[in-house]
Amino acid sequence: MLKKILGGLAAAILVLVAVIATRPADFKLQRTAILPVTPDVAFALVNDFHRWNEWSPWDKLDPNQKTTHSGAESGTGAVYAWAGNDDVGEGRMTIEESKVNELVRIKLEFIKPFESTNTTTFAFKPVEGGTEVTWAMSGTNNFMSKAFDLFMDMDAMVGKDFEKGLASMKVAAEAEAKKRAEAEAARVAAEKAAAEKAAAEAAAAAAAAAEGQPAEGTPGVAQPTP
Repeated sequence: MLKKILGGLAAAILVLVAVIATRPADFKLQRTAILPVTPDVAFALVNDFHRWNEWSPWDKLDPNQKTTHSGAESGTGAVYAWAGNDDVGEGRMTIEESKVNELVRIKLEFIKPFESTNTTTFAFKPVEGGTEVTWAMSGTNNFMSKAFDLFMDMDAMVGKDFEKGLASMKVAAEAEAKKRAEAEAARVAAEKAAAEKAAAEAAAAAAAAAEGQPAEGTPGVAQPTP
């Protein structure tokens, strides 16, 4: 009886192994959102790893995780590494390609709890209402990844994080766009005030000259002694 049970168990394991082995190795998942900002605003949030804490869905899972930045300050060659609890694990991201306001391609390396290397891309396209951002991840599953995917819907799991991240990116992008607009408004106002002041000084100088007297405080013109 025991032999039959063990034999049946072994057969079931062999069938399971065969099923796992024949599952597709290559995978790709992606999510898309429209952000009500121009492409340069959204692009800046991704192209600089220092700004990922403003929207990343994983950044706050472990407040004590250790992060390091190396390589380029941003864009191609920038490297971001992290190490934390079981929720975030350990890994590294390297920007391998950066096209201004169009594309960011990242080499994503997981070290713990399992090793794997995937490719992550962010594509930016201007559309009516703002910028369409497509966040995608692709790679090749090893045997363990295939087994995990057999019982867990990776597209649903990771896709949920992508959706959350894009939603947070929208909030961060809107805040950045507002900040830029306020800075631009302040610059325009300052330039207008300076122009109005210069015009007023020029008008005063012209009026004084017409009366045969230099305008008070006019540069380069000696003031009469009382």
